[in-house]
Order: sequence, then C-alpha cells, then structure tokens
Amino acid sequence: MATGAHMGTTTDMSTIMHINQILTLVQWLSPSYPVGAFAYSHGLEWAVQDGQVTDRATLARWLEAVLRDGAGQSDALFLAAAYRTDDICEVDALARAFAPSSERLQETLLQGEAFCRASSAVWGVEMPALTYPVAVGQAARTQGLPLDLTLQVFLHAFVSNLAAAGMRLIPLGQTDGQLVIKDLAAPCIAVADKAMQGSLDELSSTAFLSDVASMKHETQYSRIFRT
Repeated sequence: MATGAHMGTTTDMSTIMHINQILTLVQWLSPSYPVGAFAYSHGLEWAVQDGQVTDRATLARWLEAVLRDGAGQSDALFLAAAYRTDDICEVDALARAFAPSSERLQETLLQGEAFCRASSAVWGVEMPALTYPVAVGQAARTQGLPLDLTLQVFLHAFVSNLAAAGMRLIPLGQTDGQLVIKDLAAPCIAVADKAMQGSLDELSSTAFLSDVASMKHETQYSRIFRT
C-alpha cells in the first residue's frame, strides 16, 4: 500500500517542463534579476511632476496607454521578432532606431546589456549586447521557452515595474498600486496575443505624451529615476 511521499498523482514530464519554463521567466523578469529595472520610470517621473499622473486612476490610464499604444506593444513586437529571426542584429538595430529619446535608448540598452551579462553567467546564454526586448526574445528562443508565455510575463513585468515607480512617485499606497497591476493583466495578455499574430510591419507608437515625458525628463531639475 502506498504511503506518505508516494501517495497522490505523479506529475508528468510535460507538466514539469512547463513549470520550469514559467519559473525561468519569473526569475528572468523578477525585480531580483540584475538588470536595474527599478532605476527607470520610462518618463513617468516627469508626468507625475507635471501633474499628468496624480492618483490610481490616472496612473492606470497612463500605463495602459503605454502598454497598448507605446513601448509595451512595440517592445512586444521586437521580442517576437527576435524570437523568430536568424538575423538578430537587424532586429536590434531597428529597436535602437525606434527609441524616441536618448533616455529611452539608454533604458533599453543598459537593461539589455545587463540582461545579456546575467543570462550568460547564470544560464550560459551567449549573446552580444542587445536592446532589452531583443535580448529577452533571443534568450527565450535559445532556452526553448514558449513565445506566448514569454510575451505575457515580459509585459506584466514591464507594467509592474512602472506601477512600482508610480507608487513611489505619486505616492500611491501599496493596495492601490497592486490593484493597478491586477487590472492591467488582461491588457498584457491582449497585447501579447496581438504581437504573436503580428510582425515588425505593424510597428508603431502613438503614446506621444509618454515619449514627450521621456524627453522632458532629460532636463528635469530634480529626479530620482534614470529615465
């Protein structure tokens, strides 16, 4: 008769593999992974100072616009393209050229370089210095991680980091901040699904105020974030 540790159903190998894939992405895109994501506000710091973002509702609207119409959707397309391509340098060059300001270029370059260094040291993923979404897409491909799951976790980490910045800057309570992240889960999935079906031919950005905010932040007098 089965006892103790031998009782219950046995987890099959496909389930174990899927769990390992989830945990890999959670580690890559967690605040503890040494890419310094906490240091960047994506222009949000200027938006708060200017009175554009003042509470939970305005933060949620700002982040959803960035997610659906700005860097969220364009980074998702770059990630998907990097996952699928054999010419990673071409995709990376386009990602660099698409940055709307010097700070946004710095943000994606420095996070991407840090991601590549950490992934090389920990996972043995050898990559040149790449922009952040391109690096994540390439690493996911080399590790055999599902593209749809990679996109979903990447976008969720993106909005979570900006929500955390908003909590510090507004300031906003922890509960309100977590509610913003929860409410943006469905848009993250929608943007990931769209990127799965799309290509760089659909590349665009119409979150103009966010782009302007990143330019204004370059000369902001007092700031705690790098972008």
